[in-house]
Amino acid sequence: MARLTEAQAGGANVLRFLDLIAFSEGTAPVAGSDDGYNVLYGGGLFNGYRDHPRRRLTFPINGNPVTSTAAGRYQLLERYWDAYRTSLRLSGGFTPENQDRVAIQQIRERRALDDIKAGLIAQAIAKCSNIWASFPGNDYGQNPHKLEKLLAKWQQLGGGTV
Repeated sequence: MARLTEAQAGGANVLRFLDLIAFSEGTAPVAGSDDGYNVLYGGGLFNGYRDHPRRRLTFPINGNPVTSTAAGRYQLLERYWDAYRTSLRLSGGFTPENQDRVAIQQIRERRALDDIKAGLIAQAIAKCSNIWASFPGNDYGQNPHKLEKLLAKWQQLGGGTV
């Protein structure tokens, strides 16, 4: 589960959407992980939250090698962490709470936050598909989930209106 409180996140649906991202990105269920917050691209784990792990890893996707610095519950790239850490004035490192804050800011920048609060999750997923490769509607070629699967998970998480 997301680590920010409901008040800090801006509502229960925002917390649910963060959990939906973690489900979609495949980070939350990684065995031995801290609910996905310490997961590297490809499923390995990193230790400590002092900073983004800054590891460039390559794995095949659909027969093609894909290299990424993605890490954490929301698979944030190193360069974006650096930018958001500065713009949001985050202290304390690549902590779970700061990962949540960055993900919410990314959602806000895609103008999907009001959709999420209203339960318009299909719209929010579409607006955020260029951030998370596991969301349908992007051209990353990384086998996104079907919208129906994400909407079913949304309802399982306790969300209403899709």
